[in-house]
Order: sequence, then structure tokens, then C-alpha cells
Amino acid sequence: MQTDVQWFVSALIDNELVTLEDATALDNELGGDSDLGTFAQTFLERYVAATGMSEEDSAQLVESIQPLIDYAVEQAESGEMPAFALEVEPKKISGGKLPGPKRRPKPAAAAPAEAPARQAAAQAPAPEAPAEGSAAPEITVASEGFEFFDHLPEMSDKQLAETMKNLLFQLVDYGASDLHISANSTPFVRRNLKIERLSNTVITAEYAEKLNTVLLTPEQKAKFKEDMDMNFALELNKSRYRVALMVQKDGVSGSYRIVPSKAKSLEELGFLPKDAETITKLMDYPNGLVLVTGPIGSGKTTTLASLINICNNNREDHIISVEDPIEIVQPPLKCQITQRQLHDNTESYSNALRGALRQDPDIIVIGEMFDLETIENAITASETGHLVIGTLHTCDAANTMNRLLDVFPPSQQTQIRAMTAGSLRGIICQRLITGSDGNITIAYEILINTLAVGSIITEGQNFKLKGEMQTGQKAGMTTMDATIFEKYKAGMVDYEVALANITDATTLQDLKREMAIREAKKLAAAAQARQAAENQK
Repeated sequence: MQTDVQWFVSALIDNELVTLEDATALDNELGGDSDLGTFAQTFLERYVAATGMSEEDSAQLVESIQPLIDYAVEQAESGEMPAFALEVEPKKISGGKLPGPKRRPKPAAAAPAEAPARQAAAQAPAPEAPAEGSAAPEITVASEGFEFFDHLPEMSDKQLAETMKNLLFQLVDYGASDLHISANSTPFVRRNLKIERLSNTVITAEYAEKLNTVLLTPEQKAKFKEDMDMNFALELNKSRYRVALMVQKDGVSGSYRIVPSKAKSLEELGFLPKDAETITKLMDYPNGLVLVTGPIGSGKTTTLASLINICNNNREDHIISVEDPIEIVQPPLKCQITQRQLHDNTESYSNALRGALRQDPDIIVIGEMFDLETIENAITASETGHLVIGTLHTCDAANTMNRLLDVFPPSQQTQIRAMTAGSLRGIICQRLITGSDGNITIAYEILINTLAVGSIITEGQNFKLKGEMQTGQKAGMTTMDATIFEKYKAGMVDYEVALANITDATTLQDLKREMAIREAKKLAAAAQARQAAENQK
């Protein structure tokens, strides 16, 4: 943490504008190394929002805070350090709620020249080290309503089954994306990309196995016991979950991904309107290859379902999809849809691809393209009159092309590059980031196969793809950095999130320039408010 920010926090504490705990939480959220301007601006925004201040009071607060900022800068230049240090790591796992002041402040007075930060440090309770051999300190849980974890030994198998069902139903309403139940661990969920504990109860190996297998059929239990790994789709009262079970050193672990009940539109997923239009046009091609890529947990499945839904509403074709497992069930609208589940309906993606070509499909959807045979069959199918939509676990367009082509032996590289250059229609690469509303939103880039892109692929110069995407906006292309910047300008992403996720130097300069313009407008608005208040006196 920068020294001037530490002195600013010290002055805020002295004026009873913030507690040490809240200042620590805000510092951790900003990454621990934010500049004084960012920290002060964020604090002011949170304070005004949390206290419901009027415009007049807000303007007065801005005016009162400026002497504290000047004082912090002066003290930092002196080389001295305040008598306390903020923690680097958060004290607890929270549900994404942002720290804010707990009471309406009195107008802040400027800090004295002799900073009394040591007094604030003396008043702050020192953390107590746990005695040797004592239990670990309790973790603050995310929410009430999960006390049943304390009573697992009192439940029968039937009650455990009902408990698991009710827990999964609760998590849908709670807005979680994943539930994790592991042996020798406390239960937790992932919500808006953050981990939240549901209970302080450590689940034993016995009850981890019971909870994770209580909803399995006898056949599934036998298979899991034999394989020690299992992936399947679970449907409960029209809600669907993707379940992954495994055996680890302490016992059984289970992960439950909450699956949307229906396909969403591209705009609902967070794609900007102009980009949603570009992607929709890709679904008009009668043949070719469209790839949806991104790391695990980046929302590829929901985007894939949205693309199928676009075809289902706009075309009159036969769609065959192969998934592991089937997550979002797509009812036939204008299209006839055949959904196949790996291992239940087919042995492998490559087998399913070969079988699909004999079923008169127009569109083939491949849940995951990860081996040579599957990729080769997909490229061949895209060349023989079918629109093929598939996914890859890659982080950007250039890596996608490298991954797609490098699985082939050197003797086939030239041929495959030529085939891909001719059949590729576009690549959508995505990942999830935190939105300005506290929920998650999608960050993405789009590559469209133009003549220039096709030439780059044919020549094996994939490193040039990013530059082509930066200059190919008229063709509908966009980079990850450009998308995040556009979302920041639209108010969909906060400055701190954009700053942490943009890597291009030019886009970073544009971001900082936009932030400076906004800050200038805020200062001008505050000055106008003060002037208006003075005129009314």
C-alpha cells in the first residue's frame, strides 16, 4: 500500500469517517497498491451511497476531504510512516458486498499537522493469535439458512436426500453458480466469481460421501465406486445441474454447477448489441466452422446454447449436438434438434461426429474439441456442407488457432492450415469478469475470417491475428481489451476491474484518459453544487 494512502486512511480514522476494518477491506478490494486518487474517489463514492447523502452534503464532504488528501501527501513526502499498517489479505470471505461506512459522518475537519494516527492504532484491537493446539478461528459464513450442516449425524438417508435437494434449490434463488461439498472441508459456493462459505462445519469423509452419492441411482453408485470419477446431469423439479464427483485423498468431493433453465439471448449474456449482431450473422452461414473458446467456467456452455437457440428461431434445419453432459435442453422450434450425451448415447465425440454425418444434419454442435480425430472430423464436416459449432479451452484467438492446428503432425500442417483458412467463419473467445452491479459479466473478443485473416492462417503467422482484429472493426471484429473498455464507457464495468483486465498499452491510456474526464466532470459538478448552495444563502 502506498504511503500517502496509509496517511489518508489514518486521517479518515481520526475524523471518524471510516473504521480500520472497513479501510482494510477497501484496500484489499483495490488490490493493495492503488494510488491516492483512486482510493479517495472510491471511498467517497461508497460513503455517499452507503449514507444516502444529499447533493449538498456530498459537495460539503468533497470539500472537507481535500485537506485530508493534502495532509496525506505532505506526510508521505516527509518520509514518516503512520503507526499502523493495513492488512494485505481480507479477514473473511464475503458475498461480494462492498465495504462502506456504517454511519452518517459529521463534516470532516482537516487533520492536524502532528498526525494522531498512533492514537487510532492504539484504539484498534490487536489480532489475537490462537493458542497452540486450539481450534482454527471460525470463518464468517456467507448467509444464514444453512444450519442443517450441524445436524447431519441426526439425519437418515432419506432426510439427507431431501436436504441435498433443498440445498440445490436454495442455491438457485441465492444466485450461486457452483456448490462444492468435499471431505474434510467446509461447504462453499461460488457466487459472482467469489468463494462464499455456507457453514463452519467441517464435513467428515463419511458424510461427504453420503451427501454426494445420496441422489445417485444404484447403477451410478456402482460406476462411481469403480471409476472414482463421474460427470453427469442432474434434473430436479425442472432445475438442472452439472455434477462432477471424484475421490481425493480425504474422501469424496462433489461440484454442482447450476445450469440455466433455458437458453438466453446474446444480449442477456452480456454481449454488446453490435457484437451480438455480428455473432448472429455467423449463424446464417450454410457451412463452415464457428468456435466458442475460453477457460473452464467462462460461460462457453451458455453461449453455445444461445447460438443453438438463434438457429432454432431463424432457420429450418436439423441440428445435432453432442454434449458432456447435456445441460440446457433445447425444445425444437423451427429446427429439429437432436441432443446426444457423451457416454450415455455415444462413446466419444469423434464417434458421434462420424455418426452425425449419416443423420442428414445441417448444423453439428460439438461440446468439446480436444483431440486430433475430433478436430479433423469437425474441419472435414465444415468443408462438406455443414455448419459446425465447437468449443476449445483457449484464452484468445491466436492461441485458439495454435491449439487447433498443433494437434496435427508436421506433415499435415500445411494442408490443415489451408483447410481451416477456407472453412473458419469466426471465433468468439470469452471470460467472465465482475460487473459494476456486483454481478458477473462477459468479456470477449471476436475474430471474423476475412481475406487478410485467411492469409495469416494459411501462412502460419497467427501472432498477427491480434493486430488484424484491432483494425478489423468494420468486419465486426473486436479485441478483449476493446470490449472491456467499451463496457467501462457504458457503465457496465468499474474502473478498477477494467484497469486490472486491460493489457494493451494504448487501450490503457484511453481508459485512464476517460477516467480523468469523468473525474473532472465530477469535480465541476461538485463546484456547481457548492456555488448553487452559496447563491441560495
